[in-house]
Formats: sequence, C-alpha cells, structure tokens
Amino acid sequence: MPKITVLPHAELCPQGAEIEASSGTSLCDALHQHDIEIDSACGGVCACTTCHIIVRQGFASLNDIDEDEEDMLDRAWGLEPHSRLSCQARLQASDVTVEIPRYSINLAKEAPH
Repeated sequence: MPKITVLPHAELCPQGAEIEASSGTSLCDALHQHDIEIDSACGGVCACTTCHIIVRQGFASLNDIDEDEEDMLDRAWGLEPHSRLSCQARLQASDVTVEIPRYSINLAKEAPH
C-alpha cells in the first residue's frame, strides 16, 4: 500500500503525517479518511481549487493530469509546477510526499457568516 507523507501545515496537520491508502484512492479521500481536513468545497468533482496540493516527491507516480484539472489549476493560489488537485490525483504503487498550501481560494469558508 503506498504511503503519503504530509508535510506540516499549521492548521490542518501541525506535526505532519504519514498515512497509507490503497492504489486508486484520490489524495483528497485519503487525507479525509485520516482526519486531515483539507478543503474540498466542490465535493471532489474538479470544480474548484480548494483541495490544491503540491507534490514534493512522487509526482510522476500519480495518474496523468487531464485538461479539466489543468484548466482549474490555473486558478489555484500558489500554483507550482508540481501542483495537483488532490481530488483528481490518484495514488498508484509509489509513495508520495505532499504539501498543503498555506492558503486556498475558498470563498464559502472565508465569507462572513
């Protein structure tokens, strides 16, 4: 089972984490299953950028990025060459290391209530 190393994130995972998930699982689902509550405002259907992550190791081992994900990633805060939407990035057989960006564009979360 591939391992996901999550680098420390001040709010969502202060100590960082190492978790395992089955091949074919989206990184977003794997994080949620291990109580790392990354935003996913659209419910994981590639309609927002709130689940944006940066893959620090193992980028090539994930499934290929499709055109819809590329188009959506263009809107992500802090976009880097190894950025992915965690709802679309699926584990294969290799381990990955990910960083959750400090900020996301989540208007529903940030709006005053």
